[in-house]
Amino acid sequence: MRRDNKLYKNQGIHVISSIFTVEDGITKVLLIKRASEPYKDKWALVGGALYNNETLLDGVKREIKEKVNIDDVELYQTGVYDEFGKTDDIGMRMVSINYLGIVDAKKTNVVKETRNTSNAFWFDIRKVPDLAFGHNDILNESLEKLKELVIHTNILKSLLPKEFTMPNLQNLFEQVLEEKFDRRNFRKKILSLNIVEDTKKEKSIDGKKPAKLYRFKEKIENKKVL
Repeated sequence: MRRDNKLYKNQGIHVISSIFTVEDGITKVLLIKRASEPYKDKWALVGGALYNNETLLDGVKREIKEKVNIDDVELYQTGVYDEFGKTDDIGMRMVSINYLGIVDAKKTNVVKETRNTSNAFWFDIRKVPDLAFGHNDILNESLEKLKELVIHTNILKSLLPKEFTMPNLQNLFEQVLEEKFDRRNFRKKILSLNIVEDTKKEKSIDGKKPAKLYRFKEKIENKKVL
């Protein structure tokens, strides 16, 4: 590598995050409103430029903390986006690395305004506006990745109590995947995926027959989408 080669100049890395939640049966994504140019007053996914003294994961965690004040979200790297040719907006080419995560919105204290943002809001995924930096395309792909993760990982654990019934889990699956499942087939499928385990406990709800309690397994193979 020759450092004086002009083809190495004016490039940078963006670390961004598609952070989802489920509220009242609706899947939502957390967006921030930009406070400065480019794209002043436009909504965008949470993120920013990577510092040259941090890893990708450290960088995206820092951006999430700085922009919306969320800690400890489990993140999955889900995409790399080449912004070749799109240098007019910020004066340089940016390669975007996207991460995806889910949090319980009720347990967060999202800040509405920071030095670089003027608002933050949980948007219904069906009502997302036109986003800055082409983030709509990244968000759409993130939604598809989310559906993969729901089936093969314990990403939904932050939205459920530590121990839950199979109907609890089925309801959440149906909300995120936007489809209905037969109760018996759902239970059989979930157990075959080996992502939950029987706690050997039961819980009676509203005086009904006690239902088995399950929990997500902590160690699940193939947790990465990318």
